[in-house]
Amino acid sequence: MGALFRLLHAAYVLTREGVVSLLAPPDPPPMGRLALRIARWVERPDAARQSGAARLAKVLDRLGPSYIKLGQFLATRPDIVGPVVAQELTLLQDSMPPFSIREAKTTIRETLDADADVLFEELSPPLAAASIAQVHRAGIAMPATGGVAPDADFELPALAGRKQVAVKILRPGVEQRFARDLESFYLAARLAERLVPKLRRLRPVAVVDTLARTVELEMDLRLEAAALSEMAENVADDDGFRVPLVDWRRSGRRVLTLDWVDGIKLSNAQALREAGVDLPALAQNIIQSFLRHALRDGFFHADMHQGNLFVDTEGRLVAVDCGIMGRLGVEERRFLAEILYGFIRRDYRRVAEVHFEAGYVPAGQDVDMFAQALRAIGEPLQGNAAKDISMARLLTQLFEVTELFDMHTQPQLILLQKTMVVVEGVARSFDPDLNMWTTAEPVVRGWIVEHLGPSARLGQAGEGIKAIGRLVNELPALADRAESFSKELGRMSRDGVRLDAATVEALAAARARHGRSTRTALWVIAILLGLIYLAI
Repeated sequence: MGALFRLLHAAYVLTREGVVSLLAPPDPPPMGRLALRIARWVERPDAARQSGAARLAKVLDRLGPSYIKLGQFLATRPDIVGPVVAQELTLLQDSMPPFSIREAKTTIRETLDADADVLFEELSPPLAAASIAQVHRAGIAMPATGGVAPDADFELPALAGRKQVAVKILRPGVEQRFARDLESFYLAARLAERLVPKLRRLRPVAVVDTLARTVELEMDLRLEAAALSEMAENVADDDGFRVPLVDWRRSGRRVLTLDWVDGIKLSNAQALREAGVDLPALAQNIIQSFLRHALRDGFFHADMHQGNLFVDTEGRLVAVDCGIMGRLGVEERRFLAEILYGFIRRDYRRVAEVHFEAGYVPAGQDVDMFAQALRAIGEPLQGNAAKDISMARLLTQLFEVTELFDMHTQPQLILLQKTMVVVEGVARSFDPDLNMWTTAEPVVRGWIVEHLGPSARLGQAGEGIKAIGRLVNELPALADRAESFSKELGRMSRDGVRLDAATVEALAAARARHGRSTRTALWVIAILLGLIYLAI
């Protein structure tokens, strides 16, 4: 009942603020039209005067941190809320009220088993407060050896100076709040699947599963630390991109300590211009870095908006907040590279074939018809700068195609696609004439040459020869086992299968248990059918 009450309360608030009208499809079914008329009767008269983004931000902020996180998550799913609403949701800011410095120090003590005043120097008031955590600035003393001060007894050796760090701390009680609200989200998803059959293709319950998993990962800051550490290793040789290093000694499940980033946040374009940053080169670096991570590493930052990106004093791009990360397997990377390269080369037939090979399109569909639909999407891209391409229109066409060809949602690709749109939007803000396809081509082509070109084919052939060699070495043993198996089959065909007394007794006992279980199940089914009949 608690989940139902919370869901009804959220539905009322959403309706009252006009969000239901905002999210309504253009041509709803009859029941949907009735529900929409009721919703418009309930909403405030002045709700429609505010922009869609303002309405969404206001209502989600009113419903609390779980709904802010839900809004941010739905920004990654334009296939569900539509591209326009998804774009508006990306503008949703984490402007939650901060919790007190006393609560922050209590969390540090409970997590790291040491007082904040011992671990850090001058822990600042919160600099940013989000739905799950908030960030403080602090200093740490550096020992003369250049390492981090040991935590065992905190008696520091001779010091070489101090280092600035960022300290991210989870909100008190945030796990319990999310657990309660997730019950309501699951209830809404199950109702949607039951009452709106067309939504089943989008798998609403699976969407909430993904949200729950994402939140679960974000609420263990050790996992974010691990993501930062993995990405730092991946980009160690990249000249134009880095992530801050983790201070593992001062990090735990509810506290994460990182090197402080001295740089300019990408949301401050004026400061970037005043600092003399080459903005077109920065735009190119943003797109190529993202594609390099997705294709080369199969591990990418899935929340690369301006607030999570900096340009440091050496001109490198620095990414923070790795709570949401995406992964792609080797096959998925191959499919992605071939799809992108096919669009770049206008080879829509090959793009269609890759979709079928990957299983994204059901086998019963027509590959030529699908290639024709992809051509309708890809041709408007050719020869145009990014400023002339409407990504919202592009996504709308793509999702119409997925429904037309009965394509099921691929969550990992939706996250990738959403991130590509955000990354392109960030890059376009610094170079309106940027063409994403031209910028992406060197990275995509390089990956294809390395992994699908002649040298890669030779490498794969070499691996195949090695596998054949191992099989040849094992052939004598395989032949011996096959001969023994054949003799045993011949004996069984002549003499039958012989069971010892213990085996016969065990089989009899299992048979008896099976009979009792079957009778019990039949009685339960009969009782349920009777209850259903009485209810009718």
